[in-house]
Amino acid sequence: MKTIDPLSPSQNASRPAILGWLLFDWACQPFFTLITTFVFAPYFASALAPDPVSGQSLWGYATAAAGLVLAFLSPVLGSIADATGPKKPWIASCGLVLFIASFALWYAAPGQPHAIAVALVGFAFGTIAVEVAAVFNNAMIPHLVPPERYGRLSGTGWAMGYLGGLVSLVIVLGFLAADPVTMKTVFGLNPLFGLDPAAREGDRITGPFSALWFLVFVLPLFLVTPDIPRSGMSLGQAARQGIDQVRSTIADARRHESVGRFLIANMVYQDALVALFAFGGIYGAGVFGWQAIELGIFGILLTVTGTLGALIGGRLDDRIGAKPVILGAILILALVCLGVLSLGREHILFVVPTAPPGPDDGLYGSTPEKLFVLLGLVIGAVAGPLQASSRSLLARLVPAREAGRYFGLLALSGKVTSFMAPLAVAVATALFQTQAAGPAVLILFLLVGFWLLSGVKRV
Repeated sequence: MKTIDPLSPSQNASRPAILGWLLFDWACQPFFTLITTFVFAPYFASALAPDPVSGQSLWGYATAAAGLVLAFLSPVLGSIADATGPKKPWIASCGLVLFIASFALWYAAPGQPHAIAVALVGFAFGTIAVEVAAVFNNAMIPHLVPPERYGRLSGTGWAMGYLGGLVSLVIVLGFLAADPVTMKTVFGLNPLFGLDPAAREGDRITGPFSALWFLVFVLPLFLVTPDIPRSGMSLGQAARQGIDQVRSTIADARRHESVGRFLIANMVYQDALVALFAFGGIYGAGVFGWQAIELGIFGILLTVTGTLGALIGGRLDDRIGAKPVILGAILILALVCLGVLSLGREHILFVVPTAPPGPDDGLYGSTPEKLFVLLGLVIGAVAGPLQASSRSLLARLVPAREAGRYFGLLALSGKVTSFMAPLAVAVATALFQTQAAGPAVLILFLLVGFWLLSGVKRV
């Protein structure tokens, strides 16, 4: 059997090897698209939680808890992986946790004891697993292509992820998840496999579906993409060295003005982005009363713009640099949050009244709904470039042989306070008893991130 040569820093990997790496994003994305944003999260808020406001708060607390755990795990595990060499065993371990956690969401049925706990715990553990796996996958970038191609590779990966989310969303909404009122899917069909809309089985199937999707499409990474060579260090030695490296990496980042300031900025704006995606579908369901069809089509449209945005953003990154791409994306997201804040069920621009939708107005019949959809499309278009350029920027700034620990630190900077924005949204929502508190909090986080990144000198 033909052996696969191990990766060395900044080499030009084969096309099959790169495709295997790109399919990791494709494999993971249904968890974010179906569970975190467009199907399961709104189902949780509208069918499991007592009401949408408390549902948004509970989901925020679960997101915050996952972020807090990630803050401690990501940099240590990244450093351990650097010390031992190979990244695939760590991806496989995280994938097993992701599979079990996602599959468990099927048992979060309405009216069942502990359904809320099952949903929140499964979501939190799945989030931790998929984010930690991404640390190891990202650390392979400098070993696949030379620095001048980092932006394109990273952007293509995000585009592949968005496309995977789009395909999975179409499958679920077109054939599996039905509206509990009409009992039909978006395509007007009866759900496959006898899934019962009244028991919200179409919404809950997103858990097992995401688990199986990941299992199938992550296989090419293990089969055709070479791994980093082994260092010969034992796991115990690597753990001790990993903890020491986290301390030294933080110290190095503090001494390196560009890296340190970027990581702090990333900490703030990624925090806002996590919360924005976590509450997007919940906000639409709570404010406008959207059901599966409205949320599903909204998700499909947003994913299309996300795919295009990630592809274009990756090329802009290589052409004009990562910093302008990130700054532009942050500013646009802040303006979008302000726009969302100005919308209500019967008004736009805070005070301008609008007519309620009529029976013949069709999908997204009211003006506020149309504007919310438009703003969502903008979010999709800029979120991919923001995240893709963040990882390509770091890949350019740090030595390839130390990519794991620095990407662990990137995950740390993106997660050490990632509980803060969701927690702030949860607390503000509960305190003011309005879902509008969410976008108001996120504007502040985005503007602080913009200011911090503006001071980065070397990009």
